[in-house]
Formats: sequence, C-alpha cells, structure tokens
Amino acid sequence: MKEKDFYFNKEQGHARAIKIIKEVRFSEDSRDYGYMAENVPCQDGCPAITNIPGYIRCISEERFGRSYELNRMYNIFPGVLGRICSRPCEKRCRHGEADLGEPVNICHLKRSAADLKSSWHRIKENLYAPTGYKIAVVGAGPAGLASAHELATLGHKVTVFEAMEQPGGMLMHGIPEFRLPRDILDLEIKNILRLGVDLELGVEIGKRTSLKSLLKDYDAVITATGCMNAFSANLPGEDLDGVYSGLDFMMRVNNGERPKVGKEVAVIGGGFTAIDCSRMAIRLGASKVSVNLRRTEENMRIDEHEKNEAKFEKIRIYGLVRPVRITGKNGRVKSMTMERTRLIYTPEPPFRKAVPIENSEFTIPVDSVIIAIGQYPETGFIDTKIKLDGHRIWTSSDSYRTSVKKLYAAGDCVTGATDVINAVANGRQAAQEVDEFLIRRKRKKRIVRFEASAPSDRKRSDDFIPQVKLPVLDRNSRFKKITNEVELGYDHESAFKEAKRCYLCNLKFEIDVDRCIYCSACIDVAPRDCIKLIRDVEVKKDGSYGDYEETTNWRNVVAIAIDNKRCIRCGKCVEACPMDCISVTKVELIEQDLEA
Repeated sequence: MKEKDFYFNKEQGHARAIKIIKEVRFSEDSRDYGYMAENVPCQDGCPAITNIPGYIRCISEERFGRSYELNRMYNIFPGVLGRICSRPCEKRCRHGEADLGEPVNICHLKRSAADLKSSWHRIKENLYAPTGYKIAVVGAGPAGLASAHELATLGHKVTVFEAMEQPGGMLMHGIPEFRLPRDILDLEIKNILRLGVDLELGVEIGKRTSLKSLLKDYDAVITATGCMNAFSANLPGEDLDGVYSGLDFMMRVNNGERPKVGKEVAVIGGGFTAIDCSRMAIRLGASKVSVNLRRTEENMRIDEHEKNEAKFEKIRIYGLVRPVRITGKNGRVKSMTMERTRLIYTPEPPFRKAVPIENSEFTIPVDSVIIAIGQYPETGFIDTKIKLDGHRIWTSSDSYRTSVKKLYAAGDCVTGATDVINAVANGRQAAQEVDEFLIRRKRKKRIVRFEASAPSDRKRSDDFIPQVKLPVLDRNSRFKKITNEVELGYDHESAFKEAKRCYLCNLKFEIDVDRCIYCSACIDVAPRDCIKLIRDVEVKKDGSYGDYEETTNWRNVVAIAIDNKRCIRCGKCVEACPMDCISVTKVELIEQDLEA
C-alpha cells in the first residue's frame, strides 16, 4: 500500500512541492504483535494502547494539537489523565532502566499536549453513519463516558443515565480539585456529549426506572456503575461522630461541605483515596495527619509521585500497623487503639500477608478517623436474575457480556476498584463489543502498522538530558484555598526538553543481512550493548521471536543483528555503516477502521 505526503522546499525564492511516496504495510502476524509488546513497552503497558511515542514525538515538534488528538483517539480524557493517571506506562519506560536514568514523564507530557494546544484547536473524530440502534449506558463515570463516546462515533444513538446530579463519577466526586480542576473535567465531558449523547442526570436505576425497562426499550445496555460503596473496617466505635469512610469524606468535600476533622487525623488504607483524604485533611485545618498501613509503604497501591507529594505536605506514613478499636467521648471520637503487624509469606496471592503481633497494642489520640480501605460495586439496582462474582458483576471470559441477554458491563463494577485509565480502556472495548453484536461484524481492529522512516534525528546529547521536574505550588500556597491546583504543568520549553528524552522506541532499526559485510563498524560505535553477533533466534510458542542466541565465535555467526529492546535509537550505527544496509521503520500498534 502507498501513502502519499508532500513537503515544501524553499528553492530560489519560491516554494516547490515535492511528492514523497512512502511504503506502508499492515500486519496481523503474531510475531509483529509480540515485537510491539517487547519493543514499545510504554504502549504495551498502557491499558488503552495509547500511541505514546507518537504523541511525544509530536510534542518535540511542538505539534501540541496533533499530540492531543493522538491521545484522545484512545483515552478520551487527555487533560484529565495528564493529571491523575496511575502511569503504568512509566513503569515500563526504557529510559528508566538501571543504566539509563529516570523514566520519561509520560503523564506530564500528556497534560502538556492538552494545556499547550491552540485555543482554537479543532477536535477531529472519525464518525460512522447513523445505524438506527439505541443503546443505554448506566453510569456517567470514566467507563460509561468512554463507552458512550465510542458508541456515538460508531453511529449509535446513546443515552447515559446517571444517579448523581453531575456526570463524571469518581472523577467528579472522588478526586479532589487540587489534583483535578473541574473546568478541565467539564470541558472533556462536554467534548464527549457534543456528539449527540443524551445525558439523564439524577436518574437512579431501580427507582425512577428499571433495568428491565431499559433492556426492553434499548437494543443493548452497558452498565458502568463503578464502585460507589465503601468497605467497612468493622471496628468497634466505627459509628462515632468524626469517623468517615474515605469515599463519603471526599464526596462531601467535593459537594461543597467542609467536614470537621480537628487537629489530629488518622487515615486507614494505602490507595489513592487514602492519600487524597490525608492531603484534604491538611487543607481542612489538621496539623497532624498519618496514613496507617497493615503492610509496608512499598506495598501501597499508588505511585511514588503521590507518596512524595503527601510527604512534602508533612503527612506521615506508618507501616505494619492495624486498627483494633476506636474510642470516643460523648459520641465523638477521641482515640484509636492500634496493634503492630508483621509480614509472613504465603504460597498464594498476595504472597505477603500482615498478621498481628501479640501484646503490641498502643493508643493514639485522634480527632478524626478516615477509613479508606476500598470500595465495591452497587448491584441492588439489577432487577433481573444475573450472575455475580462476589460483589462484582460477572462477565464471560475475554468479553463484556453478562449472563443477561443484551446486557454488558464495563469498568470497576466488573474489575473492582482499579484506576481511570483501565476504566476508560474497558469502556471503549465494551462499546466495540456491543457494536459487533449489533452490526454482526467487527468495524475496528488492532493492527501493526509499518512505515519506512528516516533515521532518528535525536542527538546523542539528548540521552543525557535529566528528567524535567514538573513545577508545583510551594507548600503555603497549596493550603490558601483547597481547590488550588498543586501541579502547574510544563511550559513550551520544558515540554520540548522532556519530550526530547524519549527514545522513540517505535523506530525499528534493522540490518539487511544480504548486504552486510560483517565489518563490525556498527558494533564499534554503539554506545550500548545493542548490536550483537548471533547464531540463532528463539521462536516462542505463539510464533513471535524471543531472545537472540549470541556467540563470540565468528565461525558460528549467521548475522549481525540490532536488539531493539536494548537500542536507544541514537542512529550512530546508520552513520557508521559503509554499506548503507541499516534501515529504520516506524512501527505502531493502531486501531484500524475496517472498510464496509
């Protein structure tokens, strides 16, 4: 297949259009999917398969609008996720390997695309013709809104039913404004609804209308109700005034209330909600806030960035403790008794279990206790016989179908409480499954795209650019108003500099073995052990290629090969090759719209 492009070359005082023909091919070979998973680890680590090298490259070219659109193709909330994503991609970033430094700030760059795009940026979407099908989505959280947007682009008429008076789910009600400004959230929700999605607010399924009636009136229903019920710690004294569930505490604050927390606050739990509650307690006037964990700080379900922000705000994190009881006076909490724990190893997950240590109890004074040990889905609205998996809605293997005909489920109501990027990915995939059910064929598929590319224009000096820290408010400014956004975002120069750190792992360097003369010039100039003498290549069960079998004996060499898992795309090998036998290909995992 040919892809045509044009560029303009200034020559003798005028612009001359020159046509470029680029070879482009697509593949569904398992070896190519395997290559992408191993060699573009950031994209493989993203639940929404966002084209991370692609959007970072656009930022380095100062094409912020295009970068925003590459994000929005897959994760629908670039401005939101650029602030509150759990960053699974950064854990996989090659720049974070031991000898290469710190990971690229992928999340911050996502935000910079949203912040720095033109004020008159035009959103672009591939829209299908109307299908005539009507679909109901229950829940206007990240999974529900992602489903609604995907279904709308596919030509279906979508109605979203939300029990709250505002859309957004946990984004609106569970995350504090100092992490996620509401104008950013409102804008990205409006960009979804503008496609003609109907939003019915204050409609609690099971009261004003029933699930049975939705299944009767609509061609399909997706339930994406999230996890809006807080787990109880079942502690004596949990009903005292001043004891809050983490979810209820954050919802009250986000709805404009200012709960009385006092000066000393103890938070129980180790997830994002626990940290959000602790940081909010400081903003509400507490002077001493602790986060208390059964296990250790290393086992917390949050990233290092959130831990560091909490510690900067003088929040203490105590591990290997657990609450025993809460004691009060005149109906108000006064103290909490804790006991110490130790970790034992078990053969089953979670492999390290916290068990209490005998005679280790101690009591701490507290004015408030916030219990943030997790949430579970509400299933009471389901008025038809349905299969459940504990508290969660059961779906069939590798599918979003429930045990009820025409009813699908996505997001936290299926997986349990996870994070926003997983919910968004679930919502889009569920929508595509519903579309296939209604249309009787797939209209989108994931495919590997290959395009000939010039060698990377990265400079070797780019490898040594230190990680660009995101500017933040100083400690005092954070607490002047509880809605003050802590993270200030990159400016143009900082975004450009951080984007230049990306190794562009979607560029595949290959040596043509038929032209190679085995001079080893490429090996001599490689700054890393990424070009190897090989005698064989491992082939995995799925047909994809595994590790190279290396050799130092020239008699056994069958090829000199570039190990793209180690390559940092400096291009020195291309410069050094006397035979011009090293090619560069841009390899991307994309969603392809299928022809009718």
